[in-house]
Amino acid sequence: MKIELHPDFKKSYKNRISSNPKLIAKTTNRINLFKKNPQNSILKDHSLKGSKKNIRSFSVTGDIRIIYIKVSKDHFLLLDIDTHNQVY
Repeated sequence: MKIELHPDFKKSYKNRISSNPKLIAKTTNRINLFKKNPQNSILKDHSLKGSKKNIRSFSVTGDIRIIYIKVSKDHFLLLDIDTHNQVY
């Protein structure tokens, strides 16, 4: 599986996640779970609605989400990481 990081994801990760070791570990863990099985129930993966209907999301913590698109069968582009209110 190929995971690509959008520049917005990199920027948000640097600004909001990289200064918190616990969030770094949790994010790494969730991305690894996603790589193994994008449908893992722990991730709470779901599609978004409205103008973002082609975008999906999965949970890192209770409030931190990663939004992404499926480019092809085994290629995903992570678009952003932030709190629920910020990414939606």
